[in-house]
Amino acid sequence: MNLLKTRLAKYDLPQKMMERGIYPYFRQIVSKQGTEVEMDGKNILMFGSNAYTGLTGDPRVIEAGVEALRKYGSGCAGSRFLNGTLDIHVQLEKELAEFVGKDEALCFSTGFTVNSGVIPQLLTRNDFIICDDRDHASIVDGRRLSFAKALHYKHNDMKDLERCLKRCPKNAVKLIVVDGVFSMEGDLAKLPEIVELKHKHDNVVIMVDEAHGLGVFGRQGRGVCDHFNLTDEIDLIMGTFSKSLASIGGFIAADKVIINYLRHTARTYIFSASDTPAATASALEALHIIQNEPERITALWEVTHYALDKFRQAGFEIGETESPIIPLYVRDVEKTFMVTKRAFDEGVFVNSVIPPACAASDTLIRFSLMATHTKEEVDRAVAALTKVFKELDIIK
Repeated sequence: MNLLKTRLAKYDLPQKMMERGIYPYFRQIVSKQGTEVEMDGKNILMFGSNAYTGLTGDPRVIEAGVEALRKYGSGCAGSRFLNGTLDIHVQLEKELAEFVGKDEALCFSTGFTVNSGVIPQLLTRNDFIICDDRDHASIVDGRRLSFAKALHYKHNDMKDLERCLKRCPKNAVKLIVVDGVFSMEGDLAKLPEIVELKHKHDNVVIMVDEAHGLGVFGRQGRGVCDHFNLTDEIDLIMGTFSKSLASIGGFIAADKVIINYLRHTARTYIFSASDTPAATASALEALHIIQNEPERITALWEVTHYALDKFRQAGFEIGETESPIIPLYVRDVEKTFMVTKRAFDEGVFVNSVIPPACAASDTLIRFSLMATHTKEEVDRAVAALTKVFKELDIIK
């Protein structure tokens, strides 16, 4: 065995979890995503999805994808920069820009490649990128790829953010990149305070990742920036299609100057194959549905508040969540795996969150809601999870 294989062979935690029957990843689903999915020959309640609007199985979204597949084929066989731009790509970008309140937008093949491509392209060696220490991995990777100097502040700690800003020269660009909704804990970025600091210091630019905010917060689901009425203060707004827009892909929206630059320089945009026709059309249809059916977001918030009350009454530790993402803290890696397995045995699909997605002392079960979940489904899930958490002595 060569040196690389010898080194990598030491990584055997997954195998150990498999041997114990509590490995929680890559579980196979054989049906559409919905409030229930088919797995291992039985129906399982799905509370591990990011499909907040519940549109992944909507017939209108599916038909839009099918029609695009028939019209344009299965792929574009090239990047947007060359032969891969379709009229529906341009239409989706135009409508997304209008939706989030910016001049223009660019669509990328995934949400991850938006952050990993945009962030490093914006800054020089003399600039600074400043991140919340719980930002998504795609932001972290974008920061790592940048030649700019990297700083980070304690989660939602505005005094620590200001400490970072004071370390930077006045004439340097200072890019603050933050999740609008933090994907594991479900709490919101303190955008009003971040904007105040923007005006207090020179050359500060703000980029907000709205992956978990679109379709959930703001007017017609426009996101956290809209929720705080701060869209005009935010320089770049990023979003994904794989959550509320029931597809795959991502976008960045900003003013014309920024978008013109990124359109011709962002490496993950100009050197990646463009979104498939089906994915693009599906996202476009989902965007239309979100805007035309405000009752969908109302339903999401009704079932979210119901679930939050149920978990609190049952004695779960759920942190500071303000969204349909409900963290159920376990604070033990092995028990987190055990909860996931036992919950599945009880008919409930939830996700384990362990390092590096969180600190070892903050491991949790990520329970997330869709607009299409019913209160009865929530009751069944809470009852099952309460049973499991008590059996493992996590709650009393």
